[in-house]
Amino acid sequence: MDYMEDLVEFFTLELSENTTIPKYKQIAKSIITKVNRGVIEPGQKLPSINQLSTYYLLSRDTIEKAYAELKKSEIIVSSRGLGYFISTKLPDQKLKVLVLFNKLSAYKKEIYNALAHELEDVANISLRIFHCDFRMFNDILTENSSDYHYYVIMPHFTEYQPSELNNTLSKISKDKLIVLDYLPDGMTECFSSIYQDFNEDIYEALSETNHILEKYQEVNLVFPDNNTYPYPKEIVRGFLKFCSQHQHQYSIISSVNEIKKLKKGSVYVVISESELTKLIKLARQSGLTVGRDIGVISYNDTELKEVLENGITVISTDFKEMGRLTAESILNSKKIHQKNRFGLILRNSL
Repeated sequence: MDYMEDLVEFFTLELSENTTIPKYKQIAKSIITKVNRGVIEPGQKLPSINQLSTYYLLSRDTIEKAYAELKKSEIIVSSRGLGYFISTKLPDQKLKVLVLFNKLSAYKKEIYNALAHELEDVANISLRIFHCDFRMFNDILTENSSDYHYYVIMPHFTEYQPSELNNTLSKISKDKLIVLDYLPDGMTECFSSIYQDFNEDIYEALSETNHILEKYQEVNLVFPDNNTYPYPKEIVRGFLKFCSQHQHQYSIISSVNEIKKLKKGSVYVVISESELTKLIKLARQSGLTVGRDIGVISYNDTELKEVLENGITVISTDFKEMGRLTAESILNSKKIHQKNRFGLILRNSL
């Protein structure tokens, strides 16, 4: 095996053009990953800056920055005239990340899995659930306020006071805090966030398909009155804004159980999975066909909705993208404040 084959074996760098993570950070991450997996051992000599630059068609400056970052983290050492080596006294180089979700769901799992994939071998991730209980949320953060490099939180609460929330978050350095999915009223925005705009998102998604909704006599929102795991009320505001501006007759109900008889020629916007199931069962019992007699739009996409009833139309954010952007913020050590992608996927239920 010649030298270049050795280089490929030990330094197959995972470089991507479809990311905002700089190349030098991608190189550093690749080497750390190989150290953690035991592919590269303590004391092992690394290829020179020229060798990596030539083989991977990268600038010397890019390799130098990668090696400088690794030296700063005490992952590698250099010896004048001899080159770069993996340190024989490696520090605990993995990041510690606390992920604090309000509940477990298929969508939260997509976020977590995407985050874990991007941070594989770079971070140890702890997942905690606070069940929309602000006191539990406060206790978890207070008890762990100095234990992690990053805190990824999803602040959906049954009840909370803005002043208490800001007091809790003040215990965490804003450079370490990443807020996902929802920005509650009163939250001071001096941290990273990847969020949904629940009001504007549903308004814009429904407006996008208004040319189809105009054929229906009534637009109905099934918005669960769930005191344990509440949904953002901004969804209702966006729905009302849409119906008002486009002059649709509408109704808002908390459960399909309230429907005595499905109205042919009506469309139903359903927020929860359980209510979607009830609606489809009721349609079948009533002899109505989804997509022909009634329309259905579901909130948040899943693989099942692609095939259910020949395809359920959805309005949804991109949960995998939310997890990926969170990882990028961590790997870049950079604050971001970004609205997550949201849109409508038209299928046969309309």
